[in-house]
Amino acid sequence: MATIRAVSKRSLTLLTSTRTPGAPASEVTAVRLFVVPLLALLCLVAACSSSPAVTLPAGKDLVAKSAQAMRTVKTVAFTIATEGKPPVPVKHAEGTLTGQGAAKGTIQIQVLGNLQELNFVLTGDTVYFKGPTGGYQTMTRQQLAGIYDPSAILDPDKGVAHLLATASDPRTEAEEKVGGTDAYRVAVTLSQQVIATLVPGVGQGVNGRVWIDKATGRLVKTSLPVGTGANAGTVVVTMDDYDAPVTITPPAKQ
Repeated sequence: MATIRAVSKRSLTLLTSTRTPGAPASEVTAVRLFVVPLLALLCLVAACSSSPAVTLPAGKDLVAKSAQAMRTVKTVAFTIATEGKPPVPVKHAEGTLTGQGAAKGTIQIQVLGNLQELNFVLTGDTVYFKGPTGGYQTMTRQQLAGIYDPSAILDPDKGVAHLLATASDPRTEAEEKVGGTDAYRVAVTLSQQVIATLVPGVGQGVNGRVWIDKATGRLVKTSLPVGTGANAGTVVVTMDDYDAPVTITPPAKQ
């Protein structure tokens, strides 16, 4: 733009200056016939090259739309990962959930200082779980809730939909891609009571971020920084494969 302005200034000076004594009138006319179209072209290029500012949707509208969209989810694949040393017992989990409360997958959980990896299947009121060796054992859904219940993620009254509906001070920060999905990144403040249902061990409110699918309004990622000092880190939850056909049945007897 600075170059265009410099060219324009010199050209305008030439156009408006008086003819040099002794210079033929035809020479000045020829210069004018060349410069005027050139100036018009340069101005057009400058106008076309300037990009208008992108207006992002209001964060309040985005989280409200996402809360509603998450209430109607039938199935979803999820991953919970941790970065750093957040003070939470669940270090990693992944699996599939249904809106009816069924779930299956794997989970790494800290129990009495030891990291245990378990396979789990949750159907009805029964939870089937097993470690690296041995067969499946069972517990009730109520017993599981005292440790960690992944099926709560899609519960409309206490899961992700409730998390979004109760988020405060939502602020849209940017447009980003998450796993190939176009999304809005929204900063939110989340209460400890709501987060603890989804991520046990969180003892404080969190200033986190959520990524919301631009097309569907569904949640694709959540980032929750928790803890302080040496015991600090981030819990990252990702969700995809929405409403894919899923069948969850009790494991075969061994």
